[in-house]
Amino acid sequence: MMIQLASRAAGHFSPLLSSRVPQQLRCNHLRRCSAAATFSTHKPTPAAPQAPPLGKYAVPSRYLQPHPSNNITPHIASLVGRDLHLRPSHPIGIIRSKIQEYFASLSTDNNTTYTIFDAEDPIVTAQQCFDDLLIPPDHPGRAPSDTYYVTDTSLLRTHTSAHQSQHLRSGVDAFLCCGDVYRRDEIDATHYPAFHQMEGVKLMGPESMIGADGLNDEQWLHSPECQLIEADLKATLEGLMDHLFGPTEKRWNDDFFPFTQPSYELEIYHNDEWMEVLGCGVIHEQVLHLSNRSDRRGWAFGLGLERLAMILFKIPDIRLFWTEDERFHRQFTEGQIVEFQSYSKFPPVFKDIAFWTNDERTTNQDDFVENDFFDLVRSTAGDLVEKIELIDSFTHPKTGRSSRCYRISYRSMDRNLTNEEIDGLQFKVRDETATLGCELR
Repeated sequence: MMIQLASRAAGHFSPLLSSRVPQQLRCNHLRRCSAAATFSTHKPTPAAPQAPPLGKYAVPSRYLQPHPSNNITPHIASLVGRDLHLRPSHPIGIIRSKIQEYFASLSTDNNTTYTIFDAEDPIVTAQQCFDDLLIPPDHPGRAPSDTYYVTDTSLLRTHTSAHQSQHLRSGVDAFLCCGDVYRRDEIDATHYPAFHQMEGVKLMGPESMIGADGLNDEQWLHSPECQLIEADLKATLEGLMDHLFGPTEKRWNDDFFPFTQPSYELEIYHNDEWMEVLGCGVIHEQVLHLSNRSDRRGWAFGLGLERLAMILFKIPDIRLFWTEDERFHRQFTEGQIVEFQSYSKFPPVFKDIAFWTNDERTTNQDDFVENDFFDLVRSTAGDLVEKIELIDSFTHPKTGRSSRCYRISYRSMDRNLTNEEIDGLQFKVRDETATLGCELR
């Protein structure tokens, strides 16, 4: 059940776990033409590119409802239902399969079978995504600046933990839940508004938790039963890291998540540095109570598939996972982890934009939200936007007005961009910035 309340790129535990490509709806996979050419000296004409089938939730109009709280853009709606995690030869699908393979192997060791959920509706309720996980009403991750809302009470899931309570209520004792999640976020090589997570949950056998009955929070944290869950959790996840990376040095750090107590993060030593790979913990007693499982105790973890895939395949830009370029897709084969070979050296085009975020009448009410600007740029220019950096900010000493200047880096991974093309996009961005209540400088 992990929702990372901090770094999405690490793919932790979080409803707001913060991240983790072209905007077309389909990824083209070229097939070799096998047509016979018995009486011809010409090479056969290649078959037209064939797009993989889209998932049943790939219905953009479903997410663009005319509701006053709806803040989903056409670009985001076009990404839903691509089901990258279900494509066997896609890096995201390969990582998912390897994780599921590891947990399937555990059934012979401890008689635990993990039910697989990987094709659930990406629209969830605020109750599922936040309330059932003890995310407080004033948490910033619930704000429209972080979350894509369909209506007042429904949204695109911000983490796969949003399905935890429904599966626990259904009586499942151990499961893996995988899917695409959505969050408004900064724009750079490791962050993208759509990414993929996997959640894992295991409830311990009731006979092993009898001694925990009637304990208060402090007594529970120091009980043999809590230590038993912690030991099982850590051993399971250390085994998973060895399965993915080979034997590697690991270390555990204490952390905080509202839905687990105690909570931990796991780091591994890889490529001569320590890297955070997941968040986890012992499921909070109140979370189990809200899921009608007060009689049980267990653990949960969450991780980001893009995070692991970028490390294992050495993929430098998160947008590549969404590309339709066959030069990307033909490098990968089901079940194999290979190093990505870069094929694009096209130069970036830089454009700056500066604007006031308030005026003299509202000098003490600067309501500018950076994520709104990032989402506006992404919606306007799509995946040609590689990175946005704040390069200058100041407050005018006399008027009290606040100013920001951003540098937008445009770069395509499959062609050269012309200055004229990017000028056109930049003018659109400038025009749209006014909708945020900003005044161009």
